[in-house]
Amino acid sequence: MDSRKKTGAAALAGAAVTGLIAFALFLAGGLLLWADHHYKDADGFLSTGSGHFSSPAYAITADDLRLHGGHDWFVSRDRYGTLRISASARQPVFVGVARTHDVERYLRGVAHSEVDDVELGPFTATYAMHAGSRAPGAPVNQHIWAAEAHGSGRQSLTWNVRDGDWSIVVMNADGSRSVAAAVSAGAKVPYIATFGLAALGLGLLFILGTAVLTVYGTRPAPRRAALAPA
Repeated sequence: MDSRKKTGAAALAGAAVTGLIAFALFLAGGLLLWADHHYKDADGFLSTGSGHFSSPAYAITADDLRLHGGHDWFVSRDRYGTLRISASARQPVFVGVARTHDVERYLRGVAHSEVDDVELGPFTATYAMHAGSRAPGAPVNQHIWAAEAHGSGRQSLTWNVRDGDWSIVVMNADGSRSVAAAVSAGAKVPYIATFGLAALGLGLLFILGTAVLTVYGTRPAPRRAALAPA
């Protein structure tokens, strides 16, 4: 195989790679834009359905909000978006967000259930149980919450997510035992549409690259001039 055929084959191989990348970018961009348009509620949140959480203890906690980003000069303070947590129960319910170390101090020695895993189809939640013999003070009287909501019926809090280690806490508003509530979560995530459009733009660039490599790889080899007889 001469050098022309080798470079043509390499160009076609490159075209196959760039074509796959373009397809992935178009798919990702399209899905982001579709989700941004179809899954938002009236308030602009991407929301989950309600799941039933229950515990015989004093509180249910989720300690999965661990966010440590860059400096504010690089990305704005709202880079993580806004979180909305809603809870409803038969009795007055409390839902709050606080720093994990403050929640651990508040619930030290208090029996509570930490959400360990959640399955969505069908919805089931498993917990890590923390034993304790102390009764906590009512959560509404604590001053640790970055955001909170409490009362009868459906209660919702909204919180502009910030750097740090955070926990979500669901309790009875009076701090009593036996917590049972339907909880849903929603997020207003910035830049989803921007990321989707950026992915489509990059996909277009890779499509152009694919076209150039394909044309280069399939062009016919130049004809050699015939040698004149001696």
